[in-house]
Amino acid sequence: MGFPDFFEHAPVVRVRDPLAKLLGSTTDGIMDYRFEDAVRLAGHSCPTVAGAFLTARAALKALYPDTLPERGGVLVHMPSPEMEGTTGVVAQVLTLITGAAAQGGFKGIGGRFARNGLLSFATHGGEHDDAVRVERVDTGAAVKVTFDFNRIPADESQHERMQAVIHNRETHEQQVEFARLWQERVRRILLEHADDPSLIGVVHID
Repeated sequence: MGFPDFFEHAPVVRVRDPLAKLLGSTTDGIMDYRFEDAVRLAGHSCPTVAGAFLTARAALKALYPDTLPERGGVLVHMPSPEMEGTTGVVAQVLTLITGAAAQGGFKGIGGRFARNGLLSFATHGGEHDDAVRVERVDTGAAVKVTFDFNRIPADESQHERMQAVIHNRETHEQQVEFARLWQERVRRILLEHADDPSLIGVVHID
């Protein structure tokens, strides 16, 4: 597929999806979500997509410490309106992994397995802590997750290349080096800082 090699070494999120089992999508309902799945969804690999992937991973790991997370079994609340900044992109990746969808999502079978209405957005600006809130439907246990990719800054030399890209005047050499350094930043986030509490914070809500 031509993906960067480090994709193969990125964390994997394993979930149990009862709907997938019911419909025979998988024999046991267990599915693995990899970073490349998020990249296919978004169409690109960047710190935001990596952050969304790790946010979902951290939330599910915290809420299901002793068992496989149930896809479709959590509520997700975004701290900003859908159209603000990268909120929509992050939400799409969270939907991919958790199954939580907005009102247009799957409406269930016989009152079970509904995914619509599990994803919500703030109605006014960014909330105080900019944390994504994830809550188990069955137990009510909840966490807030924050992600700060600025703690892994871009290479200083990227500024000039970014300006060239913005103004649509990058050379081939600039584009190649821009892409290499861009993905190197993503690699560091996923492989070196996936469990770094200074980068991704998880707080349990009483």
